[in-house]
Amino acid sequence: MEKPVSLELKHNEVELIVGNSNSNFSGVTSTMLQVLPYQEKLMKLKVLGNKHHLSDSSLYISFWQAIKIARQPLSNGRIRIFHARRVDEMIQALLLKYLFGAKFKVVFSSAAQRKRSKFTLWLTRRMDAVIAMCKTSATYLEIPPSTIIYHGINIDTFSPAKDKLQTWQAIEFPGKPLNVNKYGIAILGRVRKQKGVHLFVDACIEVFKNNPYYTAIIVGLVTSSHKGFVADLSEKIAKAGLTDRIVFTGEQNFKDIPNIFSSLSLVAALSENEGFGLTALEAMSSGAAVLTTDAGAWPEVIRNEVDGYVVPVNDLQAVTDRLEHLLVDSERLVQMGINGRKNIEDNFTVEREAKELCLFFNSLQ
Repeated sequence: MEKPVSLELKHNEVELIVGNSNSNFSGVTSTMLQVLPYQEKLMKLKVLGNKHHLSDSSLYISFWQAIKIARQPLSNGRIRIFHARRVDEMIQALLLKYLFGAKFKVVFSSAAQRKRSKFTLWLTRRMDAVIAMCKTSATYLEIPPSTIIYHGINIDTFSPAKDKLQTWQAIEFPGKPLNVNKYGIAILGRVRKQKGVHLFVDACIEVFKNNPYYTAIIVGLVTSSHKGFVADLSEKIAKAGLTDRIVFTGEQNFKDIPNIFSSLSLVAALSENEGFGLTALEAMSSGAAVLTTDAGAWPEVIRNEVDGYVVPVNDLQAVTDRLEHLLVDSERLVQMGINGRKNIEDNFTVEREAKELCLFFNSLQ
């Protein structure tokens, strides 16, 4: 007689394996780390790849530990899930499944908005399911995705300051102190042309002539290959006499980023292309108005003229016009920050993302 299937998992059985193959901190890493604590409440999980940045190192497993775990079926008769967000994580999952006999279904989250290589397409076809991060990224998939699940933000971590002006004036960066004016605006992320930093700088130079109450900061790592790009922008800023009002802060500690966001009145995100683009969501959650390009998920998240403005990619005139429109009306700026926070609370929390992911994984039985 066949043994009945148990409805309960045995102690410490792993239902979900989450890939974390990149040791460097990236947007993909950030999304994984933010959703992880909420998923952990819904499914028993482990993280395969790197311990880097994990707040709970006990969640980490090695490739060989994954083999041992995943060879055994779950005692309740359900299917274990491997969630991959990167190409090399898809490779790891397929090796585990077809070479080492791992018993799970592989789900790939696709955020990129670009044409895929033939090898990536081949890997994607071998997934049991594919999640697109937004409607636009879904259009870049060879086969329509199984579902669309938008990223969410931890609204407790990224929250508005009780007193934005006081928080802004208290912000300190290593090196030269900021000449802090009444309002702070910023662009955050890797400092390079692809991120539209030059558009932000050029627009600030133009708009600051008639708006004396703003200081702009460019927050992010400058790699050796982009030092010339930054030097040219710094020279342009100096010629405009704005060295004390448009400042490169360099890379900041990850734990300090939420406080920086909460101090800002406006955040620009002007990339040429994006996978999803958490920056605008983090800004909105922190009560800042946003000015973005129509890259990534931003046009699907930002309510144009309500939370901020969305402009075409690489359109300096549009960036300048919208920046000036925002900075000349501080009441509009404040209201957009309030609107954006409400938008995130209602539609883009990390709790919502975790629930949707786990519901989808459970639907694959």
